[in-house]
Amino acid sequence: MKSPRPRTRRAPSAIALAAAVCCACGAQPAADAPAPGPPPDGTASSAQPAGRSASAAPDAAAVGANELGQVPVLMYHRFVAEPTSVYDRTPDAFRAELERLANEGYVPVTATEYATGRIDIPAGRHPVVLTFDDGDPTQLTLGPDGRPAAGSAIAILLDVASRHPGFRPVASVYVNAAPFGTSDGAGVLPWLRDNGFEVGNHTRQHTNLSAAGDTEVQQAIAAGQREIQAALPGYAVQSLALPFGARPTDGSLALRGAADGTSYEHTCVLLVGAGPAPSPYAADFDPASVPRIRSQDASGDEAKYGSTTWLDHLAANPATRYTSDGVADRIAYPSGGGVQPAQRFADRVFAY
Repeated sequence: MKSPRPRTRRAPSAIALAAAVCCACGAQPAADAPAPGPPPDGTASSAQPAGRSASAAPDAAAVGANELGQVPVLMYHRFVAEPTSVYDRTPDAFRAELERLANEGYVPVTATEYATGRIDIPAGRHPVVLTFDDGDPTQLTLGPDGRPAAGSAIAILLDVASRHPGFRPVASVYVNAAPFGTSDGAGVLPWLRDNGFEVGNHTRQHTNLSAAGDTEVQQAIAAGQREIQAALPGYAVQSLALPFGARPTDGSLALRGAADGTSYEHTCVLLVGAGPAPSPYAADFDPASVPRIRSQDASGDEAKYGSTTWLDHLAANPATRYTSDGVADRIAYPSGGGVQPAQRFADRVFAY
């Protein structure tokens, strides 16, 4: 809804396809799940979007708008019938989580759409960011017909979206070398791009950037970008998911740098974390440190850090959740909510 953003790019080809198809990172969660409230300050796009005007939109209070609320950024790795770690999910559990998100009024947006404030979703709905790390074949395999194979995570996402109008079949997919079991990603990465998905950097060799020097950090990230652009010439890689959730000593190098003739600049950098992310309009939003929530059932090891626990919390505390006002040129939120907007948005905020 808001103005610093152009309208979210729609993906009609993915929606049409949905009707036709039905190595874990090893990161450790934070010691304590962050309490709901304002987390980490950053930038958002200042481009003026097209969209509904305030006069033509629902009343902000009537829809419970809170565009300074929290956003779940969910993290997925492998999809297997018998999980062997907290980073695995069964296909059925993944489908159930997507069904829950759709039924609770969530609308998927990409990581870059979220970080730049291009969250153009209907009034009363909530953004969610679906992220997939490592380019595992269980996430996406294309069949002989060029469509995602039944049972793969992306096929499940398309199927759920086909039965829930408004639930966008989009996600941000973070790849290493030879993604999705291919030699170079030449088939799968173009499919993702052409169907509205974001392809992001996870470094070519899944490098632990906290153990690397400044030069090696930039080489690892630049190599990952070149790997993507070899399959997607001219593609602008706009976000990075940190392998192991490990930040480089100089955190700015995760956002921008250069090595071996390749420069990179990201709109956001994703951590592992253990709780929801702040609104991109909040004063404390930091695009270099976006926390994610591991997709996980309500029971088992470290379940308190997982998606079921946090989605339960957001459902029980709706005032803490990002809820759209349906207006493209204002940022609506309840006064006294405890979160302050960034000063750069002062001419667009509307407190009620």
